[in-house]
Amino acid sequence: MDRVGVVGLGIMGMAYARNLIAAGHSVIGYDVISDPMTALAELGGSPAGSSADVARASDVVLLALPSVAALRQAVAASGGVVEGAGQGLVVVEMGTFPLEYKKWAQTELESAGAVLVDAPVSGTGLQAEAGEVVVYASGDPAAIERTRPVFDALGKATYDVGEFGNGSKMKYVANLLVSVNNLATAEAFVLGAAAGLDPAQILEVISAGVGSSRIFEIRGPMMVADDYPPAARLSMFLKDIDVIGGFARDLGVPTPMLDAALPWYQKGVEAGLGDLDAAALARLLAGRETP
Repeated sequence: MDRVGVVGLGIMGMAYARNLIAAGHSVIGYDVISDPMTALAELGGSPAGSSADVARASDVVLLALPSVAALRQAVAASGGVVEGAGQGLVVVEMGTFPLEYKKWAQTELESAGAVLVDAPVSGTGLQAEAGEVVVYASGDPAAIERTRPVFDALGKATYDVGEFGNGSKMKYVANLLVSVNNLATAEAFVLGAAAGLDPAQILEVISAGVGSSRIFEIRGPMMVADDYPPAARLSMFLKDIDVIGGFARDLGVPTPMLDAALPWYQKGVEAGLGDLDAAALARLLAGRETP
């Protein structure tokens, strides 16, 4: 089995580490926060002192980072992956960022002899924990094939979508739909509840008909319980909408549904819901939280 490094041990990165260890891989991890490093050791993984140390000890390194700033720090700052990368190391960037930063990371890593695969995933933190994400892999075909055993431990399917950057483009398409459907699901539940319908029955009945969606089925139970553990934080979607909107504008493609959704995400963050799952939009629409 591969020695797999994970840089960034947040919701997604820790789920990846857990599933990789369960599949028999040796996992080396690093995070700037100490608590997840302790949790990794308890799972049977090996905490490292830096991203460079992760690269030195690994055959494949997964980057599961929350922001462009974190990506730049993890790749090229002192103690970054470039510093520890050897010839032929495969690095997989799994975040949702503007393509220019993915290409920057690709150039930086190539200078050290490493190969970068652009491979965002479709799925929430809960799906990552269950090993049910879908991987959108793009870039060097040999590196993707080399990494398939790792991807197989993370999710239920991996798609090779072609040249480097196509993985991110596919993720933009996916998260456009998810962002709109999050708000549509919240709107439907709030309407039904205001009309006197039982939220649990809304979930059951609508899930059986053509009005349902995967997002309705994932986030509907949270709305029924009015409980929003951060499987995918509302604030993260605000970041993704900004990235997707900018990409669409560069192509001259209108995004009226995404544009209509954006203010509600902004209001949700202003109301203090940013660290909750995006299903918490239901609280905002119901008037229980205000900016």
